[in-house]
Amino acid sequence: MNTRRVALQYGRGQLELDLPSQNLTVVAPRFVPGLRDEAAAFRAAVGAPFGSAPLREKVRAGDRVAVLIPDHTRPLPRERLLPWLFAELAHVPAENFTIINGTGSHRANTPAEFRQMVGDGIFDRYRIINHDSRNRATLARVGTTMDGRPVAMNRDYVEADRRIVLGFIEPHFMAGFSGGYKGVFPAVADLDSIKHYHRAQVIADPLSTWGVVAGNPTQAQIRVNGALLPVDFLINVTQNRRREITGFFCGEVLAAHDAGCAFARKTAMVACPRAYPIVITSNSGFPLDQNLYQAVKGMSAAAQIVADRGLILAAAECGDGFPDHGRFKDFLFSHGSAEAMLETINRATEPMEDQWQVQLLALILVKARVGLYGRIAPEEISRAHLEPVADLAARVREELARLGPDVPIAVLPEGPMTIPYVG
Repeated sequence: MNTRRVALQYGRGQLELDLPSQNLTVVAPRFVPGLRDEAAAFRAAVGAPFGSAPLREKVRAGDRVAVLIPDHTRPLPRERLLPWLFAELAHVPAENFTIINGTGSHRANTPAEFRQMVGDGIFDRYRIINHDSRNRATLARVGTTMDGRPVAMNRDYVEADRRIVLGFIEPHFMAGFSGGYKGVFPAVADLDSIKHYHRAQVIADPLSTWGVVAGNPTQAQIRVNGALLPVDFLINVTQNRRREITGFFCGEVLAAHDAGCAFARKTAMVACPRAYPIVITSNSGFPLDQNLYQAVKGMSAAAQIVADRGLILAAAECGDGFPDHGRFKDFLFSHGSAEAMLETINRATEPMEDQWQVQLLALILVKARVGLYGRIAPEEISRAHLEPVADLAARVREELARLGPDVPIAVLPEGPMTIPYVG
């Protein structure tokens, strides 16, 4: 049997597999080279932004400035962006800035993680804090949702004179694309608002999915709630698999985000001629594959093109195992099947913490079988309703022996950086 070597993004490196090549399709985003001079491109983008005055003109020397960054689960090049940002705003004293780590409902990052995320120079000079969605003392009310529910946000963000939001535009399995107002909501919102935003009927809506912005009820909430306070300037980037910046989308939030989503859609969406009985996926490596909670994204990307009752094989290192926030692990372990999980979620009168990720995983498991290759103990993988896989290539050969050697296989080496669809 002829084979082809395929490299999956895995942890901080790659996982190489020799797979049968006679009916193998590699599904990956179109590669876009990185910008030749990222720093110069940044200065140009913030100097001539979408729908806004230049960044330097938006911030006065005496302003208190909140700078939002995504947490450690997002591959934003903060260590490059922040020095460029502060150089652009050199007329503002360092003590006037607060960098807020937009954790949403995720765990706080440690000082060591902050150093790695932003670099020693930024960590040592600027104030940097974790958002805490569970601590009411650190929150302040900012308004109400579309259906009249109160929304609170991080107090340092609320009380700032100017608000700058950094983010990374990538395909997103609920919001269509990340970036834009998602850097605000749910990133610095209160836990009750985050749970309501993720309620079951919204997650189950067919328009809450990859690559869809117009009519997407998840994105609609992000945009309405994220705009409850003015955002003075957005800095969003797109990146390639080498983590090189391929584009800057800066300025007024909606104008910049829409332009970035259009750019990402052209590179990330990949049409496939059919559904595949076997789909192999990654979770795009570190930092996205740090835990099983995040790894659902790669499984969801694969589910877009897997045949009914087909096999998804996911490679996600999951060095942190299950996240130590919320109820994700307990929810999985306390139910006997995907159907039982969905029944509990659909019966609940109020959303439970982390039920959204459980719901999405359960919907995948109703459609397909899912195997996981990673660092989680096999018995825990099984309790999470997944199949532990010790050797991905061997598991593929086993499935081909059952189905036939000519069964088509699809591989998503960059996982959720790709939006595959049948059509």
